[in-house]
Amino acid sequence: MKNEIDNLVNGIEKDIEEILHEYIKTESFTNTGNEKEAEKFFVNFFSKIQYFKNTPGSYGLYKIEKDALDRNVFYAFLKGKGKDTVVLIHHSDIAGVEDFKLLKKYAFSPEELKTQLVKIKNTLSQDAKKDLDDDTFLFGRGICDMKGGGSIQIALIKRYSEMESFNGNIVLLAVPDEENLSSGMRAAVKLLSELQDRYGLKYRLMINSEPHQRKDDVTGIFSEGSVGKIMPFVYVRGYLAHAGKVFEGLNPIHVMSKIVSKTELNMDFSDLAGNEAAPPPTWLYFKDSKDQYDVSMPLSVKGCFSILTLNQTPQSILEKVKNICEESFDEVIDDMNNSFRRFAKATGLPLKYLQWQSKVVNFQELYREAAAAHGEEFIIEYNKKLDELAYKYENGASIIECNFDLLEFVYEYIDDIMPRIVYGLIPPYYPNVSNLFMNDLDEDVSSLSDNLIKYAREEFNQVYKTEYFYTGISDLSYSSIKKSREIYKALKESMPLLGHIYDVPVDIIEKISMPCINIGPWGKDFHKLTERVNKEDLYVRTPRIINKAISIILRN
Repeated sequence: MKNEIDNLVNGIEKDIEEILHEYIKTESFTNTGNEKEAEKFFVNFFSKIQYFKNTPGSYGLYKIEKDALDRNVFYAFLKGKGKDTVVLIHHSDIAGVEDFKLLKKYAFSPEELKTQLVKIKNTLSQDAKKDLDDDTFLFGRGICDMKGGGSIQIALIKRYSEMESFNGNIVLLAVPDEENLSSGMRAAVKLLSELQDRYGLKYRLMINSEPHQRKDDVTGIFSEGSVGKIMPFVYVRGYLAHAGKVFEGLNPIHVMSKIVSKTELNMDFSDLAGNEAAPPPTWLYFKDSKDQYDVSMPLSVKGCFSILTLNQTPQSILEKVKNICEESFDEVIDDMNNSFRRFAKATGLPLKYLQWQSKVVNFQELYREAAAAHGEEFIIEYNKKLDELAYKYENGASIIECNFDLLEFVYEYIDDIMPRIVYGLIPPYYPNVSNLFMNDLDEDVSSLSDNLIKYAREEFNQVYKTEYFYTGISDLSYSSIKKSREIYKALKESMPLLGHIYDVPVDIIEKISMPCINIGPWGKDFHKLTERVNKEDLYVRTPRIINKAISIILRN
């Protein structure tokens, strides 16, 4: 068996190259109907492999419920001896090619693209120019993020299926929508649960093959977890006034500006794990309520920002957001009073305090206020609004637009016209995961990275190191979760669209929970014109390292 496993990867370079060049031609742009082109590729490919062709239920498409684009998760299931199972995941969607401009038609043909890039290489970064000249990287949209890693996984499971005897089981999942809301992976965990129940599987490890970035050219990275993501929203309702009567109103932009300045790149939101830190938050959306110019203040301002997490919970983040909102509101009122006193002194007006008081509530508090004031009428209309938004979302409206549309609807039933801040969460939600936080890991899992580091050094004279978190955001976030009920309750309290347009099956994730690792090829410039993957990593090192990891975990 050992010789068979060792020999299994001989000549796999050619397999990976052939698979990759066909795979990237699917042009499966995220959140488009073209994602289904990848599904056709998978079904066609696996229908020609003897094991899968002759084993009913061993591969196919798993439907994503209520998906506007009718997308599916592709799966391949190799049943070997015993219950131990390794799950291989990668995403089949890719970023767009807007930045390719006149080179769009070459984006999925690596050799042709290389020829075109050589012509404009003096306009590229020094690093990209060097990699082009050295011919050590393969260029193309999706070739790095992440069809290179996906092609490695496909090539490996094909070869495993040709073995006469195989310890354990392999589940391969190719999921759409990772670059958007991860609807593919959120559906895939349900499939994993069904397979677990049907075959009595014991999930030992989930392996993703996202490309890894390097701080230097000689050190590769294995990630034993993935950063989480949560997206708080803030809605500031002001008080209208003419620009010539500024103290009679309250400008919501003033309040929101304070909130943005207190949160943007604020390291207080960045939790730590060892010597790793989550990147600080950044705002992704900011808009006032005006559709056209007039000389009055805007009535409201809305926005949301992204927070990456290593060990924080939705509850702890929302508490920080609430505190910043309260501080910002109080500071604006102080600023306005101080400004008014100076204005009054300059103009001879009587000194007084302005009428404003700070008020900060979460979405559920706003909802309950509207329901208390208008009862059954509000609840009926609210449910109709949810149905309307579901239809709009299925027809192209963004989830951010739907969130604020719902909030504005609720505000129509709020009798209190005084300024206030409403905060909450917008989908998606990515839990933070890391083997660091898992108790009682099996020895072969807890020592896996060390064994792979040793293997890479001896086999390729290549240095690797381990990190607790993959910080690029990945579907590994759905490999495990703890205290799912508490988390769902916190999400339900502050995420208006949860359970309607968007859902995350945290209870099922907890059921199938398993340790995880990212083992992917070295890549650069994800989502850019110069997106590329290292050839030696793609064809030689990474497939053998993943094969080694699987052989350790499944005891082959």
